[in-house]
Amino acid sequence: MSLSKFPPGLVALLASLLWGDRGFAQAHLWLTDPDHSVLFREQSGRLSFTGASNANSTINVDESAQFQTIDGFGCCLTGGSAAHLMQMAPANRAALLQELFATDGAHIGISYLRVSIGSSDLDAHPFSYDDLPAGQTDASMRKFSLAPDFAAVIPALKEILAIQPEIKILGSPWSAPAWMKDKLDSRGGSLRPAFYAAYAKYFVKYIEGMRAEGIRIDAITVQNEPLNPNNNPSMFMLAREQANFIKNDLGPAFHSAGLDTKIILYDHNCDHPEYPISILDDPAAARYVDGSAFHLYAGKIAALSEVHRAHPDKALYFTEQWMGAHSDFKKSLDEHIRDLTIGATRNWSRNVLEWNLAADSYYQPHTDRGGCDRCQGAITIDGNKVERNAAYYVMAHAAKFVRPGSVRIGSNELPSLPNAAFKTPDGQTVLLVLNNGPSPKTFNIRSKSQQAESTLNGGAVGTYVW
Repeated sequence: MSLSKFPPGLVALLASLLWGDRGFAQAHLWLTDPDHSVLFREQSGRLSFTGASNANSTINVDESAQFQTIDGFGCCLTGGSAAHLMQMAPANRAALLQELFATDGAHIGISYLRVSIGSSDLDAHPFSYDDLPAGQTDASMRKFSLAPDFAAVIPALKEILAIQPEIKILGSPWSAPAWMKDKLDSRGGSLRPAFYAAYAKYFVKYIEGMRAEGIRIDAITVQNEPLNPNNNPSMFMLAREQANFIKNDLGPAFHSAGLDTKIILYDHNCDHPEYPISILDDPAAARYVDGSAFHLYAGKIAALSEVHRAHPDKALYFTEQWMGAHSDFKKSLDEHIRDLTIGATRNWSRNVLEWNLAADSYYQPHTDRGGCDRCQGAITIDGNKVERNAAYYVMAHAAKFVRPGSVRIGSNELPSLPNAAFKTPDGQTVLLVLNNGPSPKTFNIRSKSQQAESTLNGGAVGTYVW
């Protein structure tokens, strides 16, 4: 029913009841169009919520339906990403870090980072923090050293923390030190049970060492991609092995050291939800575990909800998805917004992380024998020149507005308009909408019995804030 049928005084009273002293709400729209005509820019007009009605498809936002709390949105600060940042001129780097991590103006406000514990495959070479000559071991971790990270990762994190001191940092190992493994190699192989206790000490030393540098590690995953032995570095770890390591060694080591860093298991594809479920089914392991992490190189994002249904008391995280060399901007934007920013959060994830923050035009650096030689960064850095790629805009549309502590709220699913809604700590409502059809679509956003009309071009992404 249109409010135009009521006297103006009654309309004002109803508006006051619905929207407080703001009257009818007005939504700000930040837009990205895949034709590159608009790239994450606030639109000049405001969308007014009124009592008008029409026949458009409608996204109904329901604040009374509340789901998981959001920890943040961001990406993975690989060793290579940090190296590119630290090789920039200080003034250029400072400006870029402000753009990426500050929240004012057009800055995008990245609020969550993942770093590798030791090297990932996007470092120049594989390393751990306790590499030894052949035949030597160091179960007591006397030779443990964060020295490799002092070249770029630690300095970059300190500059980021100066801008965004509350940013959450997740650490993930690609491999244990080679001397702990049955293959005695950075690539593949499994952790030998004889060194489970030593590896638990390795994690403790890492967290304590980073803390000594003023860097708080909020959480760790036990193993990046435990079912993928092909990267360099990498390490194979079956679910029963991860369960035994957590309950007998890693969990007790964290407890003894008084660490509050979260332990997150799995950290691999959505095609094997039984992996985390089987560990969470073991009370002796589950008592130490905060939740499970996923990638989406295989399977369906709905697997996160399967794990949630099995263990609703445990958190879920989405920790990695790449964009490849020469990726189509429109296709990448569509898939990552639809399946990750919207899809993962609608399936209970507390965060969404794109893969590496930065590479150069040649997709360097990467390791030999299994490093990714075609991983595109969210930004491309060549000296002081910076190019923003699709992952940058994927991060921006959520990170800037859906700040840590926000809660996902209800919104109905429409086939051609994937969406997710959130309530922020300061009381704002944020709605992220993708038009994944080929042509423009006009639709309504309905909230508190009022609605606003908007149009998105085919493939366009809009973040609405009111």
